[in-house]
Amino acid sequence: MNFYFAPLEGITGYIYRNTYEKYFGGMNKYFSPFISTNQHFGIQNKEKRDVAPENNKGIYLVPQILTNHAEQFRDMAEKMAALGYKEVNINLGCPSRTVVTKKKGSGFLACPEELDNFLSEIFYYCQDMEISLKTRIGMEAPEEFDRLLEIYNKYPLKELIIHPRLQVDYYKNHPNMDVFQMAVKKAKAPLCYNGDLFSVEDIENFKKEYPSVENVMLGRGPLRNPTLMKELAGEERDLNLWYDFLMELCEEYERFLSGQMNVLYKMKEHWYYLFQSLPDCEKQAKAMRKIKHLDEYKILVKSILCK
Repeated sequence: MNFYFAPLEGITGYIYRNTYEKYFGGMNKYFSPFISTNQHFGIQNKEKRDVAPENNKGIYLVPQILTNHAEQFRDMAEKMAALGYKEVNINLGCPSRTVVTKKKGSGFLACPEELDNFLSEIFYYCQDMEISLKTRIGMEAPEEFDRLLEIYNKYPLKELIIHPRLQVDYYKNHPNMDVFQMAVKKAKAPLCYNGDLFSVEDIENFKKEYPSVENVMLGRGPLRNPTLMKELAGEERDLNLWYDFLMELCEEYERFLSGQMNVLYKMKEHWYYLFQSLPDCEKQAKAMRKIKHLDEYKILVKSILCK
């Protein structure tokens, strides 16, 4: 089975990816947080740094593009090709209201005819680029996916990555596995599953239930438990390794971010997920939220992980 690290905006940037890969590895592909196109055909410096090849040595990175405009997609795909990338990913999964109201991300799913025309154009003009697609199953009703899959099946997708939730679900409710099973039977492109695989048991159960699906995308799983891939390979959870990883991650943020409050904000974002796999840490979680200095942060992390 192949494992992909999901893109999470503001969290899984190149600093995190490189540090994670150094300590844990196990991922066949990483996907960048989405690059949003614009009418000026530009790319923000932050996004440019994130996909710069010199910042992603030793990992297989797939740049993800967020747009509903075929010409803008083509321009961004050409920019990625110029950097040496041979595969890009289309974001049709982001459920954020600010994205959806612009008919981007999962908001584009509400316009199947426009989506069909968009895909027709980009596959015509981007024949030298492999294109994968990450999608939800619709906006409001699971029945929407019948039409969406009919559209996806018309195009030579590198992969179809399915997060079987609706846009209105955000990350609540359970993934709709009936819809995913339908995709397993009817999809023409190679499938990748994404959604609620948080533990070794979750992954093993998925493999038993869907033996023909060779690719899974993990996001909140490794964010909650960085040693998930090592545990899947039979190793024991090592909180000392967590500690070393988090200290180096913090040091890297200190090198590139301005001011300790910005670094603390980033580390607290990671701890939002980490505390979910550490039982009986309510007191420490409360203390983490109140911390205002990096020295205090490092002392607290050591007290949690180095026992």
